[in-house]
Parts: sequence; structure tokens; C-alpha cells
Amino acid sequence: MSSDIRLAFAHPSERAEATARGELRDRISLRDHIREVEIGAFQQERGTLQRICFNVVVEVQLPELTGAGGVDDDVDKILSYDTITEAIDRELQAERLNLLETLAAKVAEDILADPLAARVFVRIEKLDRGPGALGVEVVRDREMLARRVAEHAPDVAPLVAYLGNDVIGSADLGKVLDALQSNAAPVVLCVPMAQSDAPQAEHPAAQRRIDLLALEQNAWVLAARDRRCVVVSTRTELDWAMKHDQMSVWAPSKLVLDATDGPEADTRDAVALTEWLAGEFGAVQVISVGGMSHGAGQVMTPRDLLAAAPILG
Repeated sequence: MSSDIRLAFAHPSERAEATARGELRDRISLRDHIREVEIGAFQQERGTLQRICFNVVVEVQLPELTGAGGVDDDVDKILSYDTITEAIDRELQAERLNLLETLAAKVAEDILADPLAARVFVRIEKLDRGPGALGVEVVRDREMLARRVAEHAPDVAPLVAYLGNDVIGSADLGKVLDALQSNAAPVVLCVPMAQSDAPQAEHPAAQRRIDLLALEQNAWVLAARDRRCVVVSTRTELDWAMKHDQMSVWAPSKLVLDATDGPEADTRDAVALTEWLAGEFGAVQVISVGGMSHGAGQVMTPRDLLAAAPILG
């Protein structure tokens, strides 16, 4: 086996040493840290826990010397092992992920938030998907993290609007959208179930997916009525749309199914899902537009909305 191939399968600590750039750094490591999580892009991986193994190496700046060549024995001045395990915990709890690559990158960037961390190697392996370990390794450093922060604009708080079916099918839909867009905040639209009943399934998990797909079907009905209404399903798409002031219609399946702390309401309760989305994105305001008795946030008729627009100061 060549040295390059051997190094490719070596522990991240060996890779860190082999790729050192001449600058002296200390390293701390976490070896063979096994967790049971739900992760994976395949349908058979949903609802099932599998073992994944973390091996992490963090390069840190050399500690300051004290006295005659001694070191400062102060726990507050070193990067703690807890920094690694807590980063793993936070990212596993944040949302359900499909890809090990995504999880590894998120863990590495979380660790780099500690000012003492300079470079991070994260290797994650699935232990239950085959006869061997299937995994990925990523390397991130502080310079890469700084570039990513510089490239991303500050978070934008949206106006979340829940539209009733009477509004979606109304001749005044265009005017309602105009009024919503007259506000300073980007607009995210949410929709109820269509007026026709969704199919019914005996298994709760299947029914959950059917209900979410029924909401998404109605989202596409709205999108077909006005070209400004762009259907989006991922957090990345929503972030991009808000930062570029694009009106979005939320398709809820991915965010709801991937959330580790998702909405507790029935997935047929579109109002509760709207309020959950608004909380996830820190909405500046939540309103419902239509002839409904119960809605998310403030309920307004189309006439009230047109008379009040813009509704944000």
C-alpha cells in the first residue's frame, strides 16, 4: 500500500501531522465516539437509528508560556474536549440530515467557532450499512470559516402570510400579493389544505406524508396563479429567497420531516405549521388573509389588508 493510500485511511491525527504547514500547533482528539442517530437519504433510513462513529482532531494555537518555559495550567485557557462533544450534540439536535458530508461540515464549523481552534479534521463513519465502515472526512480551517461568514449576508426576518383558499382562488389574489410585497420585509406564503379531501392511510407515518404532500399540492396551485409565487422546500432555498426579496410559497415536507424538534401539531393543521415556520425563521410578523375564523397571527380580510398596506412600519 502506498504512503498516500495508507494516509488516506489513517486516523485524522496522522493526516493533520502530515499536512502541517510548518506552524507549530497542539492537537486534541476524540477517537471512536459512537452515537445512535437517524440519518440518511434513503427511505429505509428514516425512522431508524443507526450507529455512526466520530473521529475528530482539532489543531489549536500553542498555549502561552509562563515563567521560565513553563505553561499556564489554567483550564479556561485551553480548548476543552467538551468543545468537540458539545458541537456534535448541537448539530445532531439541530435537524435531521441526509448526508454525512453535511453533518461533518457542520460539526467542523461549530468547533471553529471557538477562538482557540485553528483547523479541524472530522471523520464520520456509518457502522451498520455494510460489511465495513462507510464514511467521509472533511477538513476546515479558520480562514475558510472567515470567508464563509463574509460571503453570507445577515439573516433577514420575513413577513409570514397564511392565505385562505378563498384568497388563492380569488380575482383579487394579485392585489393581495401586491399589498404584501409593499412591506419592507420579504414575504413567505403558507397555504391550507385544498378543499378536496386528501387520501387516508392506516399508518400514521404514511398519513403524515400524505397530509404534507396535500399542502404542497395547494402550494403549487397558488404558484400557478401568480408567477411571483415560487415554491421552496429547504432552509437554504428560503434563506436565499428572503435575502433576495423573492416571494416564496412554503412546501413543508422537508423541513417538518427533517426537524429534530418539529411541530407537535397534526400535519393537517396548516395554521400550527405556519406558526412553527414563523418561529423557526424569526418572522417580523405573522398574518392570515381570508374569510377564516381561525388563523395564524392577525386575521385580516383582503379588504382590510388592502386598506392597511403596508402593515409594517
